[in-house]
Amino acid sequence: STGIQNYISRIEEDTLSSYPLTIQETTVDVSSMVVGLMNEQNKEVEREEGRIYSRDIMNDMLEVMSTELKKNNLKDFKEYLESDRNSARDSINAIQYSYNLKLNLYKQTAENSYIQVNPSQVMNALGMGQMMEQEDSFMSSMGGSSYATNTDVWIELLNNDELLKSQYDLLAGKWPESYNEVMLIATSDNSISDYTLYALGLKNQSELAQKIKDLQEGKTVSGDDQTSYSYDELLNISFKLLLNTDYYQKQGNMWVDQSDNNEYMTKLLNSAEEIKIAGIIRPNEESLIAQTGTGGIGYTSDLEEYVINKINSTEIAEKQKATPETNIFTGMPFAITTGVGTGSAIDYSTLTAEQRTYIQNLSQVELAELMRQYTSNTNATYESNLQKLGIVDITDPSAISIYPSSFKGKEQIEQMIENYNQDKINQGNDEDTIEYTDLVGMMMSSVSSIVDVVSYVLIAFVSISLIVSSIMIGIITYISVLERTKEIGILRSIGASKQDVSRVFNAETFIVGLVSGLIGIGVTLLLCIPINIIIKALVDVSNIAKLPLTGAVILVVISMLLTMFAGLIPSKMASKRDPVEALRSE
Repeated sequence: STGIQNYISRIEEDTLSSYPLTIQETTVDVSSMVVGLMNEQNKEVEREEGRIYSRDIMNDMLEVMSTELKKNNLKDFKEYLESDRNSARDSINAIQYSYNLKLNLYKQTAENSYIQVNPSQVMNALGMGQMMEQEDSFMSSMGGSSYATNTDVWIELLNNDELLKSQYDLLAGKWPESYNEVMLIATSDNSISDYTLYALGLKNQSELAQKIKDLQEGKTVSGDDQTSYSYDELLNISFKLLLNTDYYQKQGNMWVDQSDNNEYMTKLLNSAEEIKIAGIIRPNEESLIAQTGTGGIGYTSDLEEYVINKINSTEIAEKQKATPETNIFTGMPFAITTGVGTGSAIDYSTLTAEQRTYIQNLSQVELAELMRQYTSNTNATYESNLQKLGIVDITDPSAISIYPSSFKGKEQIEQMIENYNQDKINQGNDEDTIEYTDLVGMMMSSVSSIVDVVSYVLIAFVSISLIVSSIMIGIITYISVLERTKEIGILRSIGASKQDVSRVFNAETFIVGLVSGLIGIGVTLLLCIPINIIIKALVDVSNIAKLPLTGAVILVVISMLLTMFAGLIPSKMASKRDPVEALRSE
């Protein structure tokens, strides 16, 4: 029972580690949206014969989606989760906060040049990068997740070391101890997909692009030979970290994007901070995590927090936050907020005297650069500039992923969210309530019910065996009383009281319970060895038969209590026997 329950708990934990309860900053109540769409489509409308009418599925979907779209106040909710008011704290394995931030990482090639490994440039090499960005942008604007189109192989590890170590085996190196240490994640069969190798710069992306081109031209494309890497080779790999703000250089009163300046970028990367692979891990045999994954790099939340704090302390970030009405890239007011429109010309009527003087004193080269920057930033806003620079408030995440410890814990978390929402409603802050869609919970509710039934059946079996054993102990003790009638008569004839006779049989039942309990524990431990071997061979699940130390002690105590309880009536009967009749019986 203990081994099976541990296995069930492990399966629940692994499952919920793959499918956390995620709350997006902007979300859509999918269930309500589906019901709304069905109601729209099921409306009966009179149709005139001889005409074909349009069926506005897309318009209906957008209309319903706009009504179901909601913005969650994750800043307040994050504060609530980290406070003592969180009633479901013990039911949470880990909490992961996501931000609108991309980590910019590069790897040095054998030719001493650099290739960007995050965000992944593989799709750009194949000419598909713009399409993927548009799809991600659409999903994000609709309140959904871009995970379906996410091509990055850098993922954030859970901030629960105990859970991570129970799901992954450490093959080489060590677990990360600081923000600049990451883990290489292999699949369960010690492999990494070629896509991941291309994304990490271990394989040449240009060669892949050439193969795609050859395929489009109808040429025969041959596969590469399988490559392998030693643990030491992989542990020696390091990456260079750049902040979003590093790409911009101050020139006069504006900041210029230097990402296309090879000399600037090379100098910047040569002195950039290193991110090293500290260890190599893979999912263990019984883990459900990424059994069919592609491999990748896992980083800790400390790295993301470090980057956020570093960006916020840069000069360009502080300048933009201090002047929210001014576009830091042009030194001019934001075009949209000043009513300039979307044209590329600068409207002098909106400029201050200081800004007009600044423009008049620019050289031809500087003026041309200003016009280029102004044109590319015409539709910029304060919010879009913050996103471009990677400026985020660490107290205000864009998404929160909550990892429950079990299905029962998940129910407690949902109840905690309901309590939070009710508190907000009582305070009159209905707009700050939290909404989310729990599709996984709906699918797994039946599985949870089955698990509970199996657990109850196991408990029932154990209870029945205890009842049967208690009855058998009582019968055996009663038979012992019948067979030892003469002994009872002798004890009573030499002066033993009724209580003395009763104590003799109680002592015997106590000894029987103690010895039988110890023998039962010993036999159980021995039988666990072949049982685990057989089950491991049949279903590939290890340690299904497991007896904890506490359980063993409790079982021995139960054995003694049951035998003593079962022997109370027979011992009482023995103490009441008439000594004369007892001696006469033989």
